[in-house]
Amino acid sequence: MGSLDLNFTDSSLSQTDVFKPLDPEDFRKQAHQMVDFIADYYAKIESYPVLTQVQPNYLRSRLPSTAPYLPEPLQTIFHDISAHVIPGITHWLSPNFFAFFPATVSTAAFLGEMLCTCFNAVGFNWLASPAATELEMVVMDWLAHMLKLPTSFMFSSGTAGGGGGGVIQNTTSEAIFVTLVAARDRKLEALGTNDVKNLVVYSSDQTHSTFTKASRLAGICLSNVRSIPTSRDSDFALSPELLRKVVEADVESGLVPLYLCLTVGTTSTTAVDPLEPLADVANDYNMWVHVDAAYGGSACICPEFRHYLNGVERVESLSLSPHKWLLSYLDCCCLWVKRSDLLVNALSTNPEYLRNQPSESDSVVDYKDWQLGTGRRFKSLRLWLVLRSYGVANIQSHIRSDVRMARMFEGFVNSDLRFEVVVPRKFALVCFRLKSFSRAEPSYVDSLNRKLLEWVNSTGHAYLSHTVVGGVYMLRFAVGATLTEERHVVAAWQLIKDGADAVLKVKGV
Repeated sequence: MGSLDLNFTDSSLSQTDVFKPLDPEDFRKQAHQMVDFIADYYAKIESYPVLTQVQPNYLRSRLPSTAPYLPEPLQTIFHDISAHVIPGITHWLSPNFFAFFPATVSTAAFLGEMLCTCFNAVGFNWLASPAATELEMVVMDWLAHMLKLPTSFMFSSGTAGGGGGGVIQNTTSEAIFVTLVAARDRKLEALGTNDVKNLVVYSSDQTHSTFTKASRLAGICLSNVRSIPTSRDSDFALSPELLRKVVEADVESGLVPLYLCLTVGTTSTTAVDPLEPLADVANDYNMWVHVDAAYGGSACICPEFRHYLNGVERVESLSLSPHKWLLSYLDCCCLWVKRSDLLVNALSTNPEYLRNQPSESDSVVDYKDWQLGTGRRFKSLRLWLVLRSYGVANIQSHIRSDVRMARMFEGFVNSDLRFEVVVPRKFALVCFRLKSFSRAEPSYVDSLNRKLLEWVNSTGHAYLSHTVVGGVYMLRFAVGATLTEERHVVAAWQLIKDGADAVLKVKGV
C-alpha cells in the first residue's frame, strides 16, 4: 500500500509562503486599493465613450489563453482592467447614458453589497441564516408600506402561514415565471388534470418579451400565449374591452384562461395598463393577475404616481425592480403575493439534508420554496441600507428629479419644429423622433431617425436607443442614471440637434 507524502512541496513556491486566500490584514490593504480604483472610475466616468467602441472577440486576443500558474500582483490586474476591460464596457453608470431604463446605484447600496458579500450567507432556509430571512421580510414590508399596498400582500406577525408576503427575486423574468407556475398548478388542481394544453395566458403586445419565454418554460403552448394588440389611441395600454372579447372567444373554443400579465411602465413607451377594469375581466374568469411594475412601480412611492397602482388589491401578485430606480444596484426584483402557500406548493423541495425543526414546524419562512433555485444571497442588506441611509423623502426626491429632467427634455423636443413627442410622457422616458416633412414616405422618415440615432451614439458623448410601436420608429431618451444632472440633459439635447443638422443636410431636407 502506498502512503501520502506529507513533506511534498512545490519547488516553484517559497518554503516560507503559506497560501491564505482570506487574510484580514491583506484584505484590508487590497480592499482599500480597490475602493480607490472604483472611486476613481466613478470620478472620471464621463471621459469614456458611453457606448463601447470595441469589435466582437476583441478581448480574447488581448488576454493569455490560459490562467497564470503563479500569483500576479493586484497592480498588474488593475492595469489590465484599465487597458482591456474598461474599453469593452458600455458605461451604464455614465451620466450620459439614456438608452434603457437605468441600473441605479448609490453609496449605501454599495456598502450593503459589501456586507452581503462579506457574510456570504446562503440563506435557502430560515435556519441557514435567520437574519437573512427575517431582514428580507422586514424590508419587503417596509417597501410595501411605501407603495401603500394592501395588507394582504404583507407578512402578518412575521411568520409563515401561507398568507401574503414578499420575496426578493433576481429578475422580473423569475418573478413572472414562479407566479405562472403557481397559477398553473392551482388551475390544474381545480380542473383535476395534469394536461396543460388548454391553458391560455394573456398580455398586451407591449408586455416584456420575457413573458412569452416564461410561459413556454411553464409548459404553455406557444399558440396559447395571447399578445393582444394596443394602439396609439390608448397610449398603447391594454384595452379591457378587447381583453374580454379575446377571453370570451377562447372560452367558447373550450380553452381555459389561466394568467393575465399587466404592466405599469412598459419597456418601449412606459404605457400603463389600467389595473382595475382589467382585473375585473380576469376575475370573472378566475385568472391569476400579475402586475409587472419593474420600472414604473418604484415611482409609485411618490403620491403623485400612486394612482397607477389603483386596483392592485384585485390582483394576485406584483413585482418591481429597485435596481431600476431605487438606487439598489443589480440585481434586485421585489415580488409580493397574496397567497405564499401557492408558491410553496408549486416550488417546494424538501430533501433530507435540509430538514430541520423550525421548517418542519411551519413557523418560519424558507425562501428556497418561493423561488426557482435553492441558494440565495443576502440581498435585503442593500435595500435596508438604502432605505435607512436616505429615508423615503430623499428617495422620492431622486425620482422626482429624474422626472423633472425628463420633462425638461420633453420641452426641448416640443420647442423644435423638426421633432415630435410620439407618446405622452408618464415617468422619465421621452419617446420622440424627427417628424415627417411635406409628404415624405414613412420609411424615409424612419431612415432619418435611424441615421440620427447612429450619429449620436457614434460620438460616444451620449447613448440613446430606439423602439418601434404601432409601426412607428422612435427614439428613446430615458433619464435616470444616478450621476445624471441637468447639464447632461442639456448637452445631450444639443448633441441631438447637431446630429439632426448633419443628417438633414446630408439628406438634403
